[in-house]
Amino acid sequence: MAVKWSLTIDCAHPVALAEFWALALDYVRKPPPAGFGSWEEWFAHYDIPEEEWDGAAYLSDPDGVGPALSFLHVPESKVVKNRLHLDVQVGGGRDTPWEERWPRVLAAVERLTAAGATALRTFELEGRPDHVLMADPEGNEFCLV
Repeated sequence: MAVKWSLTIDCAHPVALAEFWALALDYVRKPPPAGFGSWEEWFAHYDIPEEEWDGAAYLSDPDGVGPALSFLHVPESKVVKNRLHLDVQVGGGRDTPWEERWPRVLAAVERLTAAGATALRTFELEGRPDHVLMADPEGNEFCLV
């Protein structure tokens, strides 16, 4: 049995970055822990100061398959290339025929660019476009495949 895992992303604006990634991955805001009607209720219960309530945001896969994502506020900004990045298989992955996959990748580039991402570079494989290196609104790199 595989180990369950989640991914935490340090960032300047957790709520805004979580909204971007919810759009990119078709994720939803993670429900509050059992027994609480909202995250705000949970924060208040644990005496977290209201000015810190936007210091984190949480997403989950609505189908319960993918890992959970946490976005945590940190004071420092990103300064170097990621050592880890996501390959977001918006086109269906390389097992999907290129003629189907590539238009889906281009549509995702357009949609995510409109949401604040930046297209950095298109990579080719066997003489045709294969995937696009992107940066989210805070500069974290990811690929659309």
